[in-house]
Amino acid sequence: MKVAAEKAEVRNFRTPTEVREFPQGRLELMEIGGTMVGRATLLPGWRWSTSVKPVAQTKSCQAPHFQYHISGVLHVVMDDGSEFDCRPGDVSLLPMGHDAWVVGDEPVVVVDFQGMVDYAKGPK
Repeated sequence: MKVAAEKAEVRNFRTPTEVREFPQGRLELMEIGGTMVGRATLLPGWRWSTSVKPVAQTKSCQAPHFQYHISGVLHVVMDDGSEFDCRPGDVSLLPMGHDAWVVGDEPVVVVDFQGMVDYAKGPK
């Protein structure tokens, strides 16, 4: 992803452009450089298929993600059956078609540079 900036910008998630809340999770979005960046905080017990699926109304998560994992462990299962864990310090690229959930007692915090614009918004 190439971002061409006309001017320097600095933003902080303390003052997000938009906040979305859903069961056991919160998404803060900020606009910078003409794009949206999202920080998701997912609490223990959060699972896409129970926390966001009722809002999205899709079989699996259809938002592609390019994200940096700050804390917690996120278990991801792709629609093709492959699965893996994402841990702090990991960078993940997830295409459309997956479920995911928090593993353990630590909240998962990720910064997503691609797929949060329509995340947890409902069908268009």
